[in-house]
Amino acid sequence: MVRFGLTVVRHGETRYNKDKILQGQGVDEPLSATGFRQADAAGVFLSNVKFTHVFSSDLLRAKQTAAAILGKNRFCKDLEIKYDARLRERKYGVAEGRPLADLKAMAKDAGEQCPSFTPSGGETLDEVRERARDFFEFLCQLAVELEQKEHGKPGAPGRSSGTSGEQFVFPWTNHCSEAEPSSEGGGSSTVLDANILVVSHGAYMRNWIGYFVSDLNCTLPANLTKSQLSSVSPNTGVSHFIIKLENGNLLNPQITCVCLNQDSHLVDVGAECVASKVF
Repeated sequence: MVRFGLTVVRHGETRYNKDKILQGQGVDEPLSATGFRQADAAGVFLSNVKFTHVFSSDLLRAKQTAAAILGKNRFCKDLEIKYDARLRERKYGVAEGRPLADLKAMAKDAGEQCPSFTPSGGETLDEVRERARDFFEFLCQLAVELEQKEHGKPGAPGRSSGTSGEQFVFPWTNHCSEAEPSSEGGGSSTVLDANILVVSHGAYMRNWIGYFVSDLNCTLPANLTKSQLSSVSPNTGVSHFIIKLENGNLLNPQITCVCLNQDSHLVDVGAECVASKVF
């Protein structure tokens, strides 16, 4: 069995986030001072997690967040960040650079509601989901190839022995939904073939998680509400998933959500650093 961890983090706050202005793909704003503090806090929260791969949207706010997170990491400071356009925010066309209220007004005039409404020149939800599906299948293929490469090494133990892969420690505590043995560090530990960090965007991440739930029957934490599931992650909110591929089968991934949009690391940053959950 192939087993890998997937940690997904939304970028830190920009001034447009604070002012509730749509950025999409056409407005490439840097992080604000608050956003950098959020990214540093996320980095401290994840500082003991040994990632094997890091992917980020190629938009500046995500790139800066990924760099800040790795900068705080004990193991991965020199790990290459790979930028991927498939992780970009949803494209909002003519609504980009305009207040969120304008998008809602456009939707109302069209007799539709957000987020299903697509402004002129924007991406439909189905198009965003297709990007997310394509990227996730790429990650699954990557994990399978890593496991096969490891299995093919001379003297390498078989996966069925339960000794291949590497043990990784995570900071999840009461957010944990999958039973995992506790480590002495106060977090959870598990054996994985790969442990992947992805930094992306709010509307994209909500759509991606929707794909996990509706198309791939992702197992969710028992205490998760429908409102939480449909909400956009706060800036630098952290979600973590365990993906299992029986016999390397890419067509039937088993996904467990360990935590969703976790933001406890922002408590010490200050209340002003918990951004509004808008896209």
